[in-house]
Amino acid sequence: MSAESQRLSALPLRRAEVHKGDFGHVLVVAGSPGMSGAGCMAASAAQRAGAGLVTLGLPSSLNLVAELSLGSAMSLPLPETADGVLGMEAASKVLEEAARFDVFALGPGLGRAEQTRRAVRRLLSELDAPVVVDADGLNALAGDLRPLRGRAEATVLTPHPGEMRSLTGCASTLEVQADREGTARRFAREHGAIVVLKGHRTVVTDGERVCINETGNPGMATGGMGDVLTGLIAGLLCQGLDAFDAARLGAFAHGLAGDLAASRMGELSLVAEDVLECVPEVFRHLEELSRAGHGRAADPEAVRAAVMGGQTPAGRVP
Repeated sequence: MSAESQRLSALPLRRAEVHKGDFGHVLVVAGSPGMSGAGCMAASAAQRAGAGLVTLGLPSSLNLVAELSLGSAMSLPLPETADGVLGMEAASKVLEEAARFDVFALGPGLGRAEQTRRAVRRLLSELDAPVVVDADGLNALAGDLRPLRGRAEATVLTPHPGEMRSLTGCASTLEVQADREGTARRFAREHGAIVVLKGHRTVVTDGERVCINETGNPGMATGGMGDVLTGLIAGLLCQGLDAFDAARLGAFAHGLAGDLAASRMGELSLVAEDVLECVPEVFRHLEELSRAGHGRAADPEAVRAAVMGGQTPAGRVP
């Protein structure tokens, strides 16, 4: 990509007379016993990215968790199996309610029960809307990629290298890491998806265009970070950004929020909640630059300089 095309898409500039319905409705389908926090993190991140409305759909026995944790986001209790996970009945409920939502995020904390895997595959096959797939949503596709075929709307996949290995059938994670860009690009092209291959220098590609993200730090190698990224991308998609641009901007903002958090508290103690807390500051600067540029694309280095103010994550050099 050219230097100009690597510039970040501007955030949508909001008119004075807008209302929440103008910025879309995200449904996060997530959660299983012991992993309810993942969906809450993704839902909160979608809100912080600017989605007008966000609903968290999770097993009905976990709904109180959402009600206590989410505040202004809503919840959708879904039918659960005897084991307390989502299955085909939950998929049917989501499909019945699908017209209410503009973007779906599937996967955070869903677990790997076979009935859950089948439900994810059905949703991907039948939902007629953009979908962001992470974590156990990706695990549900390992060995059966048929649900990706023929999707008319955007599909954004956010694997870490181990999940990429499972999706591609590579012999090992080392094989993925040896050619991160090529692996992600080939998979995206073959399956018509946007791939966000996470890790140091996250790769974002639609099979033709490729962007290597330069933000982020080793302190982000901890649980929940991917849930935040999933929510950010879904929230940006919900506002009408092109899927590739939403993925690029989400990865950039996610990493930069992590860098800002690390500059304040170091890398060792960094947790996903710290990154989520720094997201609004990143988007504030992105908003300001969008307004100053009258809606034109922003220079990543200008955004980074504005957010960090000369700081670097602890222990790093500029």
